[in-house]
Amino acid sequence: MSQLFEFQQRRSKLLSAMGEGIAIIPTAPEAIRNRDSHYPYRFDSYFYYLTGFKEPESVVVLVAGATPKSILFCRDKDMEREIWDGFRYGAEAAKAEFGFDEAYSVNELDAVILKLLANQPKLFFSLGESASWDVRVVGWMNTLRTQARSGVHVPDDVSDIRQLVDEMRLIKSPFEIDLMRRSANIAASAHNRAMQFVGSNFSRPNMMEYEVEAEFLHEFYRNGAQAPAYTSIVAGGANACTLHYNANNAKLNDGDLLLIDAGCELDGYASDITRTFPVNGKFSAAQKDIYELVLASQAAAIAKVNTSNHWNAPHEAALDVLVQGFIDLKLCKGSKEAVLENGDYRQFYMHRTGHWLGLDVHDAGEYKDKADHWRMLIPNMTLTVEPGCYIRPAENVPEAFWNIGIRIEDDVLVTNEGCEVLTKNALKTVVDIEALMASK
Repeated sequence: MSQLFEFQQRRSKLLSAMGEGIAIIPTAPEAIRNRDSHYPYRFDSYFYYLTGFKEPESVVVLVAGATPKSILFCRDKDMEREIWDGFRYGAEAAKAEFGFDEAYSVNELDAVILKLLANQPKLFFSLGESASWDVRVVGWMNTLRTQARSGVHVPDDVSDIRQLVDEMRLIKSPFEIDLMRRSANIAASAHNRAMQFVGSNFSRPNMMEYEVEAEFLHEFYRNGAQAPAYTSIVAGGANACTLHYNANNAKLNDGDLLLIDAGCELDGYASDITRTFPVNGKFSAAQKDIYELVLASQAAAIAKVNTSNHWNAPHEAALDVLVQGFIDLKLCKGSKEAVLENGDYRQFYMHRTGHWLGLDVHDAGEYKDKADHWRMLIPNMTLTVEPGCYIRPAENVPEAFWNIGIRIEDDVLVTNEGCEVLTKNALKTVVDIEALMASK
């Protein structure tokens, strides 16, 4: 399937799901970092999912009904601006290249949209997502209301377009799965590189977290990824017990563990991997006990990723293993049932075991159905499986376990046969990690 056909099919499917009405989906705005310097531009995921178009200042409008059509509004072709900012398609070229029925300059949006909105029975729009777009859309509606005596009416039903698109995004196409495999392989290679780098340099004094970050960022870009998928976490020692630590500026110490949570973005699609390994290349006895427990809990969770189970089954499986391990290691007291009931385990494991993955690292899609039941897993859903254990110093905790923070995270595709671990190339057994870190 060609890339053009992929995006056309998505728009066609959404138009069919809309029935009748009009959808307005703008892309993300550019953001100024300081003075005249911008943050690196990243398109809106919903807009890109339906268009494949990466330029800012763009809007896609879908008109559903007897004669459905898709319309792109984008920046004008401007050779002078291209000297400064790079290539622009312009409406005419974008229409042909991306398979739209119509295309206009974004400067014509206010005039054209009034004709398109008039007499539509329903408006699909992400109300509340952007205050400036809310004001603009309400302004169009109010302008049309002034034409009521001419027989013009405005949509009397406004629905969130994200609800329809979320269901589409939840099930990945072969095109998307191929991109996610490639993104996963790049990220896996980066994690292996980071382990080997630390293993080769741990004896050097004052090695810093950001030096390790530089290694996997190099691997991301070297292999064609456009950006990290999220702010990377490179957390040595006690820093690993802070779930969203991202300062990445502390010294790495002999005897500490290093937790790296990092993924890349390839053509919009995210990978998301966490690996934890010893700075000196050898797990201590206490570190190994906790690591093997988290690894076993992840294996139990991955085994539950199949079409016989609902979304929460992997979390339940991981939690069952972790809680029994906490009891065996004297971190929790009482029966497994009692610890699960009273929640004492949350001192060491306070997050859930995964999330959807795709264009967003925490991707679109509901986790429960409308009856409030966990939704069943379906082939071509993609999710992370990421149990962990975080042990801060406390009176009820043996000192040997203090400041051990471990998370092991993989990206998993639901298949008809069970599941495929997309990030399997990132090493994670104790034997493999220690061997890689000892290699030169």
